Amino acid sequence: MKHSGRNIKQRLYGLTLIGNRLSRIRHFRGHGVHSPFVYSLVRKVFMRKTLIDNSVAELYDRLSALDIPVRRAVELQNTMNFLGYTTYSIDKIEATAQFNILTPTLSVAQSVKAIENAAKCGTTVVVVTPYINKERDMMCRDAIAAHRSTSVDNRGYILFFNNHLPKQHYRL
Repeated sequence: MKHSGRNIKQRLYGLTLIGNRLSRIRHFRGHGVHSPFVYSLVRKVFMRKTLIDNSVAELYDRLSALDIPVRRAVELQNTMNFLGYTTYSIDKIEATAQFNILTPTLSVAQSVKAIENAAKCGTTVVVVTPYINKERDMMCRDAIAAHRSTSVDNRGYILFFNNHLPKQHYRL
């Protein structure tokens, strides 16, 4: 069995999210998603188990080296390819890339600052493992409430788009 790097308190915190998971059952496979953009994201990216373009897998390799699960790394690489982004950054507070990924190694304060910077610059932010502990969960809830564009919660990460899309939040 793979060691997850979480202590017993963090593992038990997941039990409090059972109601959260049960409420998402009706959104399985994109049903109930009324945005054409998010629907195509679900159908073309989240439902794929393999890389869309194997020649462009640099992000996938970096995320795998950081012990991000393979499924999530594939989804994030496919998301980057689907959106047509060419630059990415991992754990940078400055939003210098089009696709900014925040892992749990950043503190909550640093993550909040990175989300704010990305909103100012108009870039996309990904918060990986948003429910790993109570502080990160509360930080993500506050970020969703304050976010001005579309956000997509895919259980393993939350995508914050800072573009022309309307204020919506999808929990898949």
